[in-house]
Amino acid sequence: MGSIYLPRTADALALAMSTYGIPLLVLATTNSAGLTGSAFALEWIPRLAAFGWAGAVVDRRGAAVVFHLASVGRALVLASGAVLLYLHPSGNVASVTVMVLAAMTGVLTEFSYIAAETAGGAAGRRAGQRAHRVQAVLLGIDQTAMLAGPALAGLLLLAGPPSMLLVVTVLSLVAALLALRTPPSPVVPARSPKGQRSSGLRTGWRTIRSLPALGWLVTGLTLSNLATGLLQAAGPVIVVQHFGQSTTAVGLVWSAAAAATLLSVTICRFALDRLGLWPVGAACAALASLACLAAAQAPDYHSYLVLVAILMAAEGGMAVVLRTLRSRLIPPEKFGSTLSATILILLLPFPVAGVLTALTPPDALGHVITACAALQALGLLCAFARLRTDPALRT
Repeated sequence: MGSIYLPRTADALALAMSTYGIPLLVLATTNSAGLTGSAFALEWIPRLAAFGWAGAVVDRRGAAVVFHLASVGRALVLASGAVLLYLHPSGNVASVTVMVLAAMTGVLTEFSYIAAETAGGAAGRRAGQRAHRVQAVLLGIDQTAMLAGPALAGLLLLAGPPSMLLVVTVLSLVAALLALRTPPSPVVPARSPKGQRSSGLRTGWRTIRSLPALGWLVTGLTLSNLATGLLQAAGPVIVVQHFGQSTTAVGLVWSAAAAATLLSVTICRFALDRLGLWPVGAACAALASLACLAAAQAPDYHSYLVLVAILMAAEGGMAVVLRTLRSRLIPPEKFGSTLSATILILLLPFPVAGVLTALTPPDALGHVITACAALQALGLLCAFARLRTDPALRT
């Protein structure tokens, strides 16, 4: 609890509040929708670019060290931003401050996330046959933070931007202090500082290719993420324009999805004890495919909300399977690099989904979602059919 779950809780809440709160902070400070979108991009572009580098650094320095330093760095950046916004609540200084905050917190958050995931993977290996329980708790922590973080950030913004930043600063400091109790992870010597990022991604890619079970599961989930990402990107258009609901209704869809995912993770934790990885993963894959196909044809808002919640609950179950498989199969000395490569592959469909949404006329979105849902079903069917006899998923 003190060495893994508590630092992960503090870091996950700080991550959720900064990821969703800083774009809100930009809007409150600049009153510019364009800058708000740019801030969201500034958070994610450096974060994606840092994946390979972060994984390599974690492998070479250890999860606890990187977790501590990244959390301290984020606390210092946020505290500096709070002081600047207190002294300059508007104007050019405020605009530059919030944009820099978006970029720097994105990179530092990626380092702390990879380090926390590496520590969680090590905890899963120590748990042996109960690894899925550890991963279910960690996923539940992440989902709870995603449910509470954005709402808490929006509430704190009512008291002023410095107040929100100071709370995230405190959470980062708590995570940094608790990270000192995180058990050390295996480290490997650095070969050369030059090209460290590409070396980390190459190491991760080679490890994924050498582990067929992990490779098939990542492939299936990547295709699944294209359909899920399209539903997320097209959600505002579907809910507001097609169903005639308010923008608040869009947030309600994903709040319901987060709550359903929490329930699913709890159920999967016990189901995995009795049934094992493959049956639970295959059942979740089938449920996700059917829910996504049905959501594309949903006749009204309420059925759409329920179907999206079912889809995300099934995705949560598959995420527990993936996390458990990662902790079992990936060599400890390559965990950070392989984790970075895995997450990068799984996230690549999301910008593709955004491009598809931008290029597709609103009236045709249902057809595109249906096509992606069919691709999702085919990908998951092939993946779990291939994994049916794999010994890694039979226990």
